[in-house]
Amino acid sequence: MVRRLLADLGWWQDPVPQTPSAHLDQTLAVLLRYGWCQSLDTTPTGRLCMRGAQNVLEKTGHVTPANREKAVGYMQQALAEAGITMQFFAWNDLPDQQFSAVQALLDRAANLARQNGE
Repeated sequence: MVRRLLADLGWWQDPVPQTPSAHLDQTLAVLLRYGWCQSLDTTPTGRLCMRGAQNVLEKTGHVTPANREKAVGYMQQALAEAGITMQFFAWNDLPDQQFSAVQALLDRAANLARQNGE
């Protein structure tokens, strides 16, 4: 399933570890393509939460653990700008959470990373 997912996105052949901003963009692309979920990293039907999408990208060589951690830092920074102090994965799972907010968070975090040269 993971190889098919990445092949469909054009990322399977010779993956190159990405910068934090590109990793955040890829995380969003995975969620848009395969669907977003809450409470599970991956559902039986293939939907993923933000952390689940990051796991797929890291396990397949599209991001190093260090750059993934930097990307998480940018997500936390974007949440802090909005006055939110919880971890991104807990925020993802809030009962009234909407995908539009997840998309906005990933977009903002990627922009923060780019502004920082990453």
